[in-house]
Parts: sequence; structure tokens; C-alpha cells
Amino acid sequence: MKKKLLAALVGTMALTMGGPVSADEVIDLTLFFPVNVGGDAANLIDEMTAEYNEQNPDVNVTAVYTGNYDDTVTAIQTALQGGSDTKPDLFVSLATQRFTMDYTGMAMKLDDIIAADPEGQDFIDDFIDGFMLDSYVEDGSIISIPFQRSTEVLFYNKDAFAEVGLDPEAPPTTWDELAEYAVKLTNDDRYGVGIALNSGSAQWTFTGFSLQNCTNEYGLMNPNGKEVYFDTPENVEALQFWLDLQNKYKCMAPGIVQWTDLPTQFLSGQVAMIYHTTGNLANIKENATFDFGVAFQPQSKQYGAPTGGGNFYITSGISEERQQAAWDYIKFMCSPENATKWSINTGYVATRNSCYETDELKEYYESYPAAKIAYEQLEYAQPELTTYNAAEIWRILNDNIQAAVTGELTAEEAMAAAQEQADDVLYDFQ
Repeated sequence: MKKKLLAALVGTMALTMGGPVSADEVIDLTLFFPVNVGGDAANLIDEMTAEYNEQNPDVNVTAVYTGNYDDTVTAIQTALQGGSDTKPDLFVSLATQRFTMDYTGMAMKLDDIIAADPEGQDFIDDFIDGFMLDSYVEDGSIISIPFQRSTEVLFYNKDAFAEVGLDPEAPPTTWDELAEYAVKLTNDDRYGVGIALNSGSAQWTFTGFSLQNCTNEYGLMNPNGKEVYFDTPENVEALQFWLDLQNKYKCMAPGIVQWTDLPTQFLSGQVAMIYHTTGNLANIKENATFDFGVAFQPQSKQYGAPTGGGNFYITSGISEERQQAAWDYIKFMCSPENATKWSINTGYVATRNSCYETDELKEYYESYPAAKIAYEQLEYAQPELTTYNAAEIWRILNDNIQAAVTGELTAEEAMAAAQEQADDVLYDFQ
């Protein structure tokens, strides 16, 4: 790698491969990365980055943990405004930010780098199609590479199921069963089901409910990122089902439940079923004091689930040698071996088809079948709500969902308001 990278970066025959690399030959890169789940994901990033640096003395990558996804976008924006000495060379951000990263110029398109790499197209072709869908922008260019990718699944407490006479090996498969089981599981100390309704999270889970109930292919939005379908009867019905879980069936906690609180509530027995990212599987597996299961999200008209999580981006405006070094690091982190390691140790879904041919992943799935549920659910998955000016569109949808949850608006009023406000924001991108 060192010989290839130096040739690409420096382009001079004066460099030799023998002997130590001098300090002024080392390319220092900065990576910004988020962690939006519990467990030791941040430590694993540090460990893998240290391994890369050890193998490649001509490059030194400093991995900087920058909080959750929202914090990371803010950190990137702040760094870019501060000048070239402070900005990251590459970063992990939500795949759903790809349109925004493109039109704001925060991230560069990767097609030229891929084309110049003899292994580039094979590298791209090996990624799971459902994850690569989140890597393209409007003109068909690739702007990001799948990394810590996930889908949302149903975690359920098997002990609680047995306690109320439900089959621990038969989780709910339909919305009707979800409500029925959640009612049975609810008592004075426990709610039957938990769904995060806070800003920044509700739109992801609601994407899944929309896909499960929709009569179009995409649920909430046009894949071009310029149009949303919030106020369809099917999406109003999906929101009404959420409200019914709280108000009619009283099997879900009232008010706005936070995404970050749900795993703790599940682990402490305060809620028997939760919708959450498979990226939290390792955390739940490590800390659960009861037997638990992982299942597909229950269906309405059909199965459906949102993909989510983060991709690697390379910052616009950095030098060619830094671009090439960043690309080499991305390829290392996304190698079949490291993508498999990342999946096994975090619960995120392995992003490359070749991962599923490794002995490590085969043995892991054989010993722990629950870990494979998210991969199997990808057959029914579509990208999370993804638009231009995604953060503002998310805010609009989440604010109106919360207005319905708190009783300020009906489901129909909330989705109509969200549609009107989103149309205004997206008008400039038509």
C-alpha cells in the first residue's frame, strides 16, 4: 500500500521505499466521526485507525469523536468556517445528508478517485445495493461510501412475553398484533412498546411505518430528494396508529420519548418492546439481564423498514494527495475484514456482499442468529427520509408529529401542515 500510495500522492521518483519515513513525508489526516448508539463503537474506531496508521507510516489519521450525527454536522460546518487548518479531511455523516453535502459543497464527489483506482469499481460493486442507494446524488455521482449502516428492528423481552402468556419465539408480525401484544405486556411498571418521538429520530422510525402502510414504492418522498408525500391517507393513518398506541391502547408512554433513552428503558424492564437501530445490538446483548429477541418490524400492508446510519465523505477542497490518502483509509475501514469486524462488534449491518462469505460472519450468525435479522430485513428496506435541506425537512416533520403527540393537532392536521411547510422549503430545489 505504501508504495502505491506514495506514487499516487507525491508523483516523484525521488522517494524510495527503503528506510524510515521522515516527519515531513507523513500526511496527517483528521477524521470526524459520530456515535449514535451505546457500547464501545468509538473505541473500535480508534483501534482500527491505530491499526491503519501502524500499517501505513506515510499517513497518520487522527480520529476525532464529535458526538452524535447532529453534533458532527455542526462540528464540520464550524470547522469549515474556521479555515483549512481546522477542517477534517474526511468524516462520517448520515447517508441522508448526501444531497445537502453536495449542494453546499461540504463533500466532494468520488467518481474520479474511483475511476483512477484499478480496484475502484470492484470495490463499489461489492457493496450491498440497498446501502449504495444512499451514496448517489442527483446527477448519478457517488458522494459517499457506506460504513456504519443500519436498519431499525424490533427488540423484544422474551421473559416478559412468557410472563403474560405470549410465545417468546413469536414476536408480533402485524400492526394489529403489535397493539394486542403491547396491551398484554403493559402493567403499572412497564409499557408494552416504545418508539422514539424526539426531533432527529422520529423521522427515521416514521419512514418505516410509512413504508409498511404505503401504496407507492417510496413512502414519504421522491428519491430525487425534491418532493415529499407527507399528507397521503396512508401516512396520516400511520401517524394515527402511533397516537392510538399512546391514547387508545395506552401501551406506549405518553409524550415525547427520547431515542437515547429507549435502550436504557428496555434494559431496565420499563418497556417490553422497542423500535431501535440494529447498531445497538451489541450494547443490548452485553447489558441485558433477560432473554431478548430481535425481529422484523411488524407489517401493515407489507413489510418495510428504513435503512439508516453513516457513510464516509471526503471534504471538498483538500489537496489531491490528501484525497488519495483519505480514499485509502476509507478502503481500509471498509475492507471485508474490517466491515465484518465492525458489524460483529457493534451490531451495524455488514455493508459488503463479500463480508457474508467470511468465516467470521458465518460463524457469528450461526452462534447468534438474532444478529442476522437486520440483514434479512434489507429485502424490504428503503432509504430513510432523504431530501435537499434534509435537516429542515426533518425538523418540519418531527415538529408536526410532536404537535400531534401532544394533542395540539390531529394526525390529519399535522401531516397537512408538514406537507405545506416542506413544499415551501423544497420549492427552490425544483
